[in-house]
Amino acid sequence: MPNGDLADAMKPRRLHIPAREVISYALILASMVLLNFTLPGREPLSFALLEAALYCGLDPFVLGAGYVLASASALSWMASLSAALQASLMILVCVLHRRFHRKMGLWRLLYAALAQVPFLFLFPSSSLLPLPDIVTKLVFALFFLLATVLFEGGLAAILRRAFRSRLSAGELTEIALMWVLLGMGALFSVGETVFCLISLTALLAAAILFETSACVPFAIVLSLPLCLAEQSAAPIAAYAVYACAALLFVPYGRIAAGTALFAVFAGVQYLEGLYFEGGVRIAFTLLACLLPVLLACLLPARVISRARKTMLFYRERSLPRIAVNRSRRAVGEQLYEVSSLFREIERAFTEQNEGDHVRERVRENLLSSLCSGCPNERVCESRGVFSALDKLIAVGKAKGRVSLIDMPSELTASCVNASGLLFSLNAQLSEYAHLSAELDAARQGRELLAQQAHGVSEILREIALTQSAEYAFSDGEKALAAALAREGMLSSEIFLYGEDERFTASLILGERTDARTLCRVASKALSRPLTLAEKIPLTSDRACFVLKVRPVYDAQFGIASRTKEGETACGDTHSMLRIDERRFLIALSDGMGSGEGARTVSDRTLSLLESFYRAKMPSETVLSTVNSLIAYSADETFSCLDLAAVNLDTGIADVVKIGSPPAFVLSGETLQVLEGESLPMGVLEAIRPACMRVALRADDFLILMSDGVTSAFGSPTDLCSYLSAMHPLNPQSLAEELLSAALSRTGNIAEDDMTVLTVKLVANE
Repeated sequence: MPNGDLADAMKPRRLHIPAREVISYALILASMVLLNFTLPGREPLSFALLEAALYCGLDPFVLGAGYVLASASALSWMASLSAALQASLMILVCVLHRRFHRKMGLWRLLYAALAQVPFLFLFPSSSLLPLPDIVTKLVFALFFLLATVLFEGGLAAILRRAFRSRLSAGELTEIALMWVLLGMGALFSVGETVFCLISLTALLAAAILFETSACVPFAIVLSLPLCLAEQSAAPIAAYAVYACAALLFVPYGRIAAGTALFAVFAGVQYLEGLYFEGGVRIAFTLLACLLPVLLACLLPARVISRARKTMLFYRERSLPRIAVNRSRRAVGEQLYEVSSLFREIERAFTEQNEGDHVRERVRENLLSSLCSGCPNERVCESRGVFSALDKLIAVGKAKGRVSLIDMPSELTASCVNASGLLFSLNAQLSEYAHLSAELDAARQGRELLAQQAHGVSEILREIALTQSAEYAFSDGEKALAAALAREGMLSSEIFLYGEDERFTASLILGERTDARTLCRVASKALSRPLTLAEKIPLTSDRACFVLKVRPVYDAQFGIASRTKEGETACGDTHSMLRIDERRFLIALSDGMGSGEGARTVSDRTLSLLESFYRAKMPSETVLSTVNSLIAYSADETFSCLDLAAVNLDTGIADVVKIGSPPAFVLSGETLQVLEGESLPMGVLEAIRPACMRVALRADDFLILMSDGVTSAFGSPTDLCSYLSAMHPLNPQSLAEELLSAALSRTGNIAEDDMTVLTVKLVANE
C-alpha cells in the first residue's frame, strides 16, 4: 500500500450525525427532565414521551438512557431502578419488533401497561391523593397511559409534519396539551422567568411569521401552564394583549413589533406590582422579554424571509386553483369554437356541387351549332328525335367516343347531317374527358381536405372536453396527506383532479422519496391503483410526483426480422407507439417488393400513421387519408399493413388489416385467426380495410407477420398447426422461434423480407 494511502487509512474516521437529529434528541431528553417536574412527587410522566418517541421510530437505546437519567429528578435510587426496568422492557420490545420487521400496532399499549409494574412496586410512595399508596400509583399509571396516546399523536405531528404541511385540528390539540404538561414542568423546575423567556420567544416568532390573528389563540395556549400554576385566568388576558400588540406593529417591521411587545409587557408587569420588588427580580423579569426582542431584531433578514416563505409555502392555495379553472374554462370554450369552425369547413367542402351537367351542356351545344340552322329542326322536334339525341350523348359519355353504329334508328332516319353530328359530339366528349379528370382531382382534394377538417375538429373537441373539466377541492387530498404522513412522507402540496381513468394526483415531496412506497400508500388511501407517470425536479431536494391510474394490463413486445437474400435493406418496417398512458399501437408494414424502394413505402406509410395517431385523429380518417396520400404517389408502389390499437384497461384490440397475411391470437391452447381480404394501400382510391375487434386477456399473444414468413410455411394449415403446438413464455422468444421455423423451411435462405412482431398482454399487480 502506498504511504499516502496508509496514512489516510490510519486517520481517525469522524462519525457524521446530522445536526437536526442531534437537536431533536437533545430537545426530547430535556423535555423528559422537565416532564418529571410536572407532578409534585416527581412521578415519571416522561414515560409517555419515551413511548411516543419509540412509536415515532427514534433510537431506543438513546431514549432509554435519557429516560433513566431523567429519573434522577426524583432523588431516589428506587425511582431510578424503576425507570431502568421500564426502559429495559420498552427497549427489548422495540428491538424485537424492528428486528422482525413487525409493527407494534395496538400491542404497544399492552407493553406500556406492563411497563407500569415496576412503577407500581418500586417507585417511592406519594401522598398527593387521599388514597392507599397502590391505588394512587394505579391512578398515576392510568394517567401515564392516557398521556402516552396523547404524546404519540403530538410528537408524530411535530417530527413529521410541523413546518412542512398543515396540521389538523386534532394534531394541534395534542401539541397544545403536550405544551401544557411540559410548560408546568418548566415552571416547577426552572422558574417563571425562564418560562416567560421560552413562551414570549415563541409568541413573537409566531407574530412575525404568521402575521395573522392565528397567533392570538397560539398565545393563549402558551399561557395555559402559567394559568394552572397560578390558578388564575390573568395570564390568558396578558398573553392575548401581548399577541395583539405584536400583531398591530408587525406591518412596520420586526423591530417595531418587538418594541411594542416589550412596552406592553413592561406595562403589564407594572400592574402586577413587579417594580415594588427587588432590583434583581425586576431585571431578570424584564430580561425574559428583552432577549426574545433582541433575538428577533438581530436575526439576519434572510433567515426570517426563508422561514416566512416556508410557512407560506405549506398553506393551501385557493386563488391559484380558481385562476387555473378560469383559464381552463376559457381555453375549453375557445377550442369548442375552433372545433365548430373546422366542422363548418368540412361541411363546405362536402356540400360543394361540381355543377357537372354534362348531358345538358352537350345537348345545348349540339342544338345551337348544328340543329338551329337545319331545315328539319321543327320536324325532328315534333317527332321526338331530340330524345334519341340524349341517348346518343349518354352512350358517348359512357364509352368516351361514338360512331355511326351507336346512333339510334330514329336519329339515323331523321338527321340529314349525321357525320357532322358525330364529329361535333366526339369533339365535345374529348373536351369533357379532360374536364372530368380535372373535376375528379378537385373532388378528391376537397374530400381529403374535408376529412382532415373533420379529424382536426374531433381532436379539438376532445381537447376542449378535457380542458373544460375544473379542478375542484377534494377530500381525498386530506386523506392522502394523512396517509403519507403516517409513512413519514411529508407533502407540501397535493393536487387531485380528473375522473375515472383520467384521474391524476400531483404531489410535492422530497426528491429522494421512494416511488414504489409512494404509489402503494397513495393507492390505498385513494382506493384506486396508481402508478408514477412523471417526476419533475423542482429544487435540489424537492420534486413533483405525478401519479395516474394504473391500467389493468401492461404489454411486452418481441420483434424478429430477416432481410431478403441479396438486399441491403428490409422492405418490412414496424412501429410500437404509446398513444397515451392507456393505449398503445403496433403496426407492421410490408412494402411491395424488397430493397430500398419497398422500405421507403413502408417507412412512409408508418410515419404517416404514427403522426396521425399521435394527434389522436379518428381511425377512419387516418386510414382513408393515408391511403389517399399513398395513391397520389407518382410511383406505382403499394403497402400491406397490419395495425392494432390496444386498450390497456379493457384488453380490447382494434385490428385493421389491409392486404396483409393472416394475424393470430394465441390464448393458452386456443388459436384465433384474423384475416382480411382488402387490397394493399394505394391500389384503389377508396380503401376498404378489414376491421375487427378482439378481446385480449392476460397472457394472450398477438402475432403479426409479413408474407415472407407465412409463405415459407407453404400453407395456412401448416402455419396454424405449428402455432397451436407452441407454448411461449415471452414475446421475444416467440418471435425468434417463429422466424427460425420459417427459415428452416427455406433452407435458411430468406426468399423474401421476413418480420415477426409479437405482443403479450400482462396483468398489472
